[in-house]
This record gives sequence, structure tokens and C-alpha cells, in this order.
Amino acid sequence: MDYLLHTIIVALVYTVFALSLNLELGYTGLYNFGHVAFFAIGAYASALLSLAGVPVFLGMLVGVTLAGMAGALLAVPALRLTGDYFGVATLAFGEMMRLFFLNERWLTKGPMGLPGIPRPLGIHAGVSGLPLYLLLAGFLALAAFFTVYRITHSPFGRALKVVREDEFVAQALGKNVFSLKLRVVAVGSLLAGLAGALYGHYITYISPSDFTLNETILVLLCVVLGGRGTQWGPVLGAFLIIFFQEFLRFLPIPVDFGRVVAPIQGMVYGAVLIMLMLKRPAGLLPEYKV
Repeated sequence: MDYLLHTIIVALVYTVFALSLNLELGYTGLYNFGHVAFFAIGAYASALLSLAGVPVFLGMLVGVTLAGMAGALLAVPALRLTGDYFGVATLAFGEMMRLFFLNERWLTKGPMGLPGIPRPLGIHAGVSGLPLYLLLAGFLALAAFFTVYRITHSPFGRALKVVREDEFVAQALGKNVFSLKLRVVAVGSLLAGLAGALYGHYITYISPSDFTLNETILVLLCVVLGGRGTQWGPVLGAFLIIFFQEFLRFLPIPVDFGRVVAPIQGMVYGAVLIMLMLKRPAGLLPEYKV
């Protein structure tokens, strides 16, 4: 039962993470390959503040805010690039942030990571804490879900879809495309920071190895598998991927092959992502179009 609760909590964290990326990729058409950077900013900022004695929820709020601000600051120069160049710029930013957390040992302890991150509401690791943290993660995931729902079903959300389909048409309709993209990247980064803060305070330990390109590929797979540009697609994708990951732990893999499991897993996820984009780009829950 405890293991099932743990898996659901992780799936809820990745649901928030996938919803944040879907807002940029699914509704606006922005391929942000450095999205994990904002996940990391939320996790590290909240963890560092909490370890310094700041109340957990206040630390989480600051972490989420910093992630949103970082997304807006990145978007100002990056959005002046078009097509693949935007993806390359965000990918470079994601790697820069990982190297920052890895090398600034005075702040982040580098590769040793940050252990002992406190949980909110005085929750401690163990059986008694899991249901309460599940409620917290579920509440925040619902809040993120309805936030994205309100955004995408508003005139702003409809304008995002026009930008995704054809920027020149959006400009002809009098829309400020740069402003629309800037705001959606800021909101997406903010939600990614929320997912990072939830992750850090649940696992109670983070390190730079938690925020590599593999995480971006994983959350991208959640969005593409479930159905980008849809409300429920990222939720379905996150639960399927996380439960599949946990299922792999029970496979009888020889000890000698343990060190190659993670690289092979990353290769498999990349191959599945390519196949989905080629064979079923709309995902399991395709977007309804009139």
C-alpha cells in the first residue's frame, strides 16, 4: 500500500510537470528542451530556503516565483529566435543550470546534493506521512490542472492556438505574438517550479543528477504519449510513464547489468518518443478539432 501511495505521489508531481510543458508545447507550439531547468530552480530554491529555516510553504512559494521569473528572463532573448534555434537555446539554458548546481558547491553542495529537505505540515517519512502528502500533492495537481484549464479556455488560450497554427495569422488579427509567448513561458516555468518544489520536499534529497536532459525527455514523452494540446493527455501520459517506470523495477535484471539499465531506459524513451511523433503524433487522446 505504501509503495502504491508513493507511486501515485510521484505521478502527481509529474502530472504538474507535464501540464506545464503542455502549455508551452501543446497549446503554443514551443519546443522547450530546457524545461527541466525550471523544475530544478523550484526544487533547489525551495530546498535551500527550507534548510535555512524558512517555513516550507514560504520556501515553495519563493521557489515557484523564481522559476517563473527565470522563465520570463530566458524568454526575452530566446523568443527572438525561431524554429529549432529556440529549442537549442532552451537546451543550452537547461545544461547551464545543471552545471551551475553541480559546480557551485558553496551553495548547492555540488554532486553531493542536498539531503534532509523538510516536508511541509510537519510530515515525516513513513507510513503516517504518505496519505497526508498524497492529499497535498493531489490538491496542488488539481490546482495546476484547473489553472491550465482556465487559461486554455479563455480568449488568451484561443490566441495561443492561433499562434501555434500560424503566427502570421495571429499577427494579422492584431495579436502581439511575442507577448503571448512570453507570458505562456513564464506561466509554464512557474508550474514547472511548483512540480520541482513538490518533488524536492517529497523525496527530501536532490542533486544535479536529478535534473538532466533525461528528465526533459521523460516529461516530453508524457505530453506526447498522452496527447499534446489536450487537457487530460498530460495527466494520462504522466501516470502511464511513472507506473511503467515502477513496473521495470520488478524485472529480474542481473546485477551485472544494473549500471546500464538507466542509459538503456533513456534510449528506449527516446526511441518511443520518435516513434510516437512519426506514427501517432496526436497521442492517445488526440486534440479535438472542429
